[in-house]
Amino acid sequence: MNQYPHLFSPVRIGETTVKNRIFMPPISTNLANKGYVTDALVAHYAARAKGGVGLIITEVTTVEPTYIYLPGDMSVSDDSFIPGWEKLTNAVHQYGAKIMPQLFHPAYMAFPIPGTPRLIAPSNVGPYYAKEAPRAVTVQELQVIIRQFGEAAGRIKQAGGDGVEIHAAHAHGLLGGFLSPLYNKRTDAYGGDINGRLRLTLEVIAQVRKVCGKDFIIDVRISGDEYTDGGQNIHDSVYAAKQLEKAGADFLHVSGGTTIMRGSSIPAPGTPMGSHIRLAEEIKKHVSIPVASVGRITEPWLAEELIANGRTDICMIGRANICDPCFVQKAEAGKEEEIRPCIGCLRCLNGIMFGKRIACTVNPSLEPENEDTVAPALEKKRILVIGGGPAGMEAAYIAAKRGHHVVLCEKEEELGGLLRIAAVPIAKQDLTKIVKYMIGKLRAYGVEIRVNCQVTKEMLKEEFADYEVIAGVGASAVVLKPFTSFKQWMTADDVLSGKAFAGRKVVVLGGGSVGCETADYLAPLVDDRYPRNREIVILEMADNIMLNETGPGRSLLVQRMQKKGVKVICKAKVERVDIDHIYYSKDGEEYCIDDADTLIFAAGYQNDPSVEEMLKSSGLVYHMIGDAHTIGNIKSAVSEGYETAKNI
Repeated sequence: MNQYPHLFSPVRIGETTVKNRIFMPPISTNLANKGYVTDALVAHYAARAKGGVGLIITEVTTVEPTYIYLPGDMSVSDDSFIPGWEKLTNAVHQYGAKIMPQLFHPAYMAFPIPGTPRLIAPSNVGPYYAKEAPRAVTVQELQVIIRQFGEAAGRIKQAGGDGVEIHAAHAHGLLGGFLSPLYNKRTDAYGGDINGRLRLTLEVIAQVRKVCGKDFIIDVRISGDEYTDGGQNIHDSVYAAKQLEKAGADFLHVSGGTTIMRGSSIPAPGTPMGSHIRLAEEIKKHVSIPVASVGRITEPWLAEELIANGRTDICMIGRANICDPCFVQKAEAGKEEEIRPCIGCLRCLNGIMFGKRIACTVNPSLEPENEDTVAPALEKKRILVIGGGPAGMEAAYIAAKRGHHVVLCEKEEELGGLLRIAAVPIAKQDLTKIVKYMIGKLRAYGVEIRVNCQVTKEMLKEEFADYEVIAGVGASAVVLKPFTSFKQWMTADDVLSGKAFAGRKVVVLGGGSVGCETADYLAPLVDDRYPRNREIVILEMADNIMLNETGPGRSLLVQRMQKKGVKVICKAKVERVDIDHIYYSKDGEEYCIDDADTLIFAAGYQNDPSVEEMLKSSGLVYHMIGDAHTIGNIKSAVSEGYETAKNI
């Protein structure tokens, strides 16, 4: 029996019936080639269609050639793009899914490729990171752009597409900017009140409908609330939604926030799932066309609840469908435990901003050959995996799936390695899902798991003499020996694993992600000067904290620390300590902390060379992976485990 009857019921969108209510929202891939559809792009979307998604909205697809959003995004600005779109729509349609692009004009958020003219905008207002103010687009230019939207939609219809999404959300791009009071300061017919700000989007809808007819889906993406002082609010959006319906929109894709207020439009790890649902719920009360909600809907039970409880008609599930292209099939079959868990880390998008192809922390490969399609080994071997962290578990799973006999030895009493510690800080709970999921894979493929098992030279010479070895033994926290003379010191891992307990006045040495997460974990939830509250100080040598992190998770972590009163001192170098004092220098002056009771080291990790030395002396064929090879992150650990086992 289907556990999710509402989620897997069909939905009528205009003249089209979609087979279920799981839609895939736009997520940039950087898989296009100068705007053209590539074989990799076709394979990417076809995999999600095969996996059961009802309707796919592709990434940003630009309607004119001058302004580029991301170099690897799609375009449909002239007829030369039609053949690629035909190939893409045919690949998706063969699995019963519908597909439509998100039509977009980047305007003042265009990528500044050399030779690009001055960026245009509703007014001379650009995002805070702009290098110059954009110029206000003229009314005459708007008439051309409206025509370009219609022509772009016409090409999609010619290529067999089912409709288009018109992107007017997040104060983003031309239409989103016109709709938002943050960027639209015009006093002509396209500015002023909500009717003026909405006019451009209404005229685009009219043009698309004129070109494509009534049997072509038009979806408009809007922010129900921009969550920003001076921005669009839910009252604006309810009114706008009614006007969009009157203008001929077939459904509304209700998001929230803006792209420049980090963590508002794309929710960070640890934030509530269904982050924009209250906006969709309110708008749904006032229109008769279907409404879709989006934002960290990563588990099927939640999607079913949101629809069953009348809060939305459709759930846009993006990152979870990137992480597991068979998400929908597994949910419908009641195999939720087999769904590869999306942890909301936004690795899929972080690399995109730097021109990299789409990637996933938990899914080691988004290529046509991946975990699900990995080829059986031509020669079946006996494989010993040392270490049960993410690298070791992934390697053991892939090796077993390819037909090798695999034994996994972990020296601790539980699998998971540093993932178990990494899941302890605030907003990191979802990492436990990876451990649970990976253990399930190991058991399903018959990996022999031995915990509390330290591999020795004798074991390699005797029991495992004819095995090939994969070592993913991880790394340990760096202990700064010169500073261990302080009266109470510990590593961040000691704190997070419960092996040590910090006092009330804590100095954290290191302002990377581990140091900041530990400070956040230890700090009082409320900075109310309660006598037993901890006082936390972070000392960081660099100019700022967490310089290697860029996503909204970093932003929310920093905001939490500030609210909790965590003191951050950058450009601070600890010079020496004694039993009661910590001396550091900053800007040429020396300072002393004389009231701390705990010093915590968060100064990185180091691997243990003794394991590789043991393997070298054994004469066995071996491979070092994960942190045992190079200190990295969860993504690199899982990927190395996958690649190594795939090639044995």
